[in-house]
Amino acid sequence: MTGPCLFVRPRRSRRGAALTLVFVSVLATGAAAGTWEESGQRPEERRIPERVAAEADRVHHQKRADRHAAGPGAAGEVVGRSGDRWSTAFSAREYEEFQQELDGAYVGVGLWLRQAADGRVLVSRVRPGGPAAAAGVRPGDELRAVDGVASRGAQVTDVVARLRGSAGATAEGPPPGAGSRVELELRRGARQWTETLRRAHLRAQNVITDHPDGPDGPTRIRVGAFSSGTGEEIRRAVRAASPRGGVLLDLRGNTGGLVREAVAAASAFLDGGLVATYDVRGSQRALYAEGGGNTQIPLAVLVDGGTMSAGELLAGALQDRGRAVLVGTPTFGKGSVQLPSRQPDGSVAELTVGRYRTPSGRTVDDRGITPDLIAEDDAQARARTVLSGLGGGA
Repeated sequence: MTGPCLFVRPRRSRRGAALTLVFVSVLATGAAAGTWEESGQRPEERRIPERVAAEADRVHHQKRADRHAAGPGAAGEVVGRSGDRWSTAFSAREYEEFQQELDGAYVGVGLWLRQAADGRVLVSRVRPGGPAAAAGVRPGDELRAVDGVASRGAQVTDVVARLRGSAGATAEGPPPGAGSRVELELRRGARQWTETLRRAHLRAQNVITDHPDGPDGPTRIRVGAFSSGTGEEIRRAVRAASPRGGVLLDLRGNTGGLVREAVAAASAFLDGGLVATYDVRGSQRALYAEGGGNTQIPLAVLVDGGTMSAGELLAGALQDRGRAVLVGTPTFGKGSVQLPSRQPDGSVAELTVGRYRTPSGRTVDDRGITPDLIAEDDAQARARTVLSGLGGGA
């Protein structure tokens, strides 16, 4: 198994997409009441995978009825009986693919999306070298429809599921893979057009660092998800950042990922101490940052309704510890913990066993994290103003 993870991924079952936040040290075999094995290690040192978003296009929950419809094999039956709104069933093949996603591999077109206040779905980032980039799609373009299904007003993660081909797929009929076609209806100003792209095998670029105001200005660190190695990438970016310019940590659209990587990211800004607590069937555990982080560099964190799971864990920790000012809109609100259990037929059921909390004891599930400064389309400009007030460059 891989290490700790908080992940949001497309679910390829008839129930549609669901979010998971899973801490596990061992994948149990048998009934849904899988076991949690203690190792005597500190929580952040244990091998406890969780779900991570591969492309900053990640999938959201659908209607409760969809979540509880039959899924793959025995796991689908367990999930159907659970009455658990965050439960998820994987076939053996799906779970294997999910493990690959923890390393940042996925099939897609290379787009990151966000939703404007009026419900339009906009391209926020384009992966260099991906199918969308090759077709000339740019940040700011409106994605009006995917394969004929309108995007406006839809959940961004549902739109992502269509881009990736996972929407409506079943365990018996896997989603289209690399080379399959997807039709995008786009608008840029007065121009409207249609592009037919072919999905491709891609590696997620979960951490992108730039300096929009030059090398002495703020260092912007955009984090799409927490896959293997993300925490160390963030720490390197912080070490290289200008102390005068400060850091703008952009977690908008972050769909979660490995718990250990979110804790490692927190460690870049904290000198030890509590990051989060969580419980598993009533037994409380804690996650701690490592010592030696940069506690002096000015820090502002951007969040929005697409900030989920591990992204919320990190944002909540930095806010509660007084380490950062959060700017943007309230986060998604996914703070439940699932435990996976292998069924006799090889399928995997995930059921909720607990909740995690921020250092001050706030619950995140169904509530999300409220930023210190509410801002929508001008969030980044407002965050840069905040940084200047904290002593960072403007």
